[in-house]
Amino acid sequence: MKSAALGFRAHSGWTAVVALAVTKGVPSVLLRQRLHLVETFTYRFRQPYHTAERMPLEEAQAFIARVDTEAGAIAERAIQELRESLLARGYELKRTGVVLASGRALPELPQVLASHALIHTADGELFRRAILNASARSGLASATAKERELLSEASRVLRIKPNDLTRRIAGLGKPLGPPWSQDEKLATLVAWLALADRDGKSLNKGR
Repeated sequence: MKSAALGFRAHSGWTAVVALAVTKGVPSVLLRQRLHLVETFTYRFRQPYHTAERMPLEEAQAFIARVDTEAGAIAERAIQELRESLLARGYELKRTGVVLASGRALPELPQVLASHALIHTADGELFRRAILNASARSGLASATAKERELLSEASRVLRIKPNDLTRRIAGLGKPLGPPWSQDEKLATLVAWLALADRDGKSLNKGR
């Protein structure tokens, strides 16, 4: 059975996801989706740290934990559904890849809530973490790369010049039609890297 990987580029409350297979060095996109990671797609839940900023600390912690749990459950369910869909087409889901932000590790919650810049970062981080945790619960290893390093790392691992790699990724979207934005392109690239990471040395696993 052929191998496939899922690539994710997450935002606050949603993620682009692409399923990719590589046959004799040639990648092909099997499917692409935009997945909501909260049940109620409103500002309150899509931006949990922004919402928590106006709450007492204990209430804020409970609210963020609730959104985190919900996002993880949605991501896990989606991964399982995508796995079954791919299996029906003759592909076994082997790995996931997640594009990480470029920022440093976040401090404790009180410090996050005191900084508007950190609140923005934390909102996206929650959903990326939910995808990684859901992948682990699904028995899938996750390859990760910081967004600012993704193209150079892919160029090194795949042995394709950056300009050529950019053109190849752009071309993969033409048969599919829009949307084929930066979200789908980066999700595709990290999925390709995930498939290339058979020995565990190409990318960092997990976080």
